[in-house]
Amino acid sequence: MTDAGRTAILRAARKAFALQPYAAVTLRGIAADAGVSASLIVKHFGGKESLFDRVADFSDAAELLLKAPNAELGRQAVLMLVRWRRENGADLMLRVVFAVGPGDERKLLRERFHDQVVQGFAKRLDGEDVEVRAELIVAHLLGLGAALAIDKTGPAASADADLIADLYGPAIQAMI
Repeated sequence: MTDAGRTAILRAARKAFALQPYAAVTLRGIAADAGVSASLIVKHFGGKESLFDRVADFSDAAELLLKAPNAELGRQAVLMLVRWRRENGADLMLRVVFAVGPGDERKLLRERFHDQVVQGFAKRLDGEDVEVRAELIVAHLLGLGAALAIDKTGPAASADADLIADLYGPAIQAMI
């Protein structure tokens, strides 16, 4: 399977699991949205449960966002978020916003996000109020992701990634 096919399947699955209850999501529906066959999804991801586990895994996002040393973490996290969105046509974390509401699968998605991303930042921080600061850092990144997703043609959408990192990164860095 090509990277484009894998990306299309994951994008369709993220959308489906974020917007619908787990029981309502079908591999056929995901396949139709991704432009592939359901059997291709099964071949590469296994069944619906395995695909959901992949969608609910934020470890890749955490690894990318936390790649820099603490002295540069705010700017680099912003830069990574912007570049990832532009290169992949998707946001690293924004799917968690759509996991608000009832349902065990949505709760699991939120818990994994918290354990992998928020706690990833918390483990890097020193001093007081580590948990609060980590949540606020992630909230800033989610806000930036949402802003870029909402206004795809505005000034921020077309601004140089380094400029966005230079302007937005210091607010995050102040909490690090």
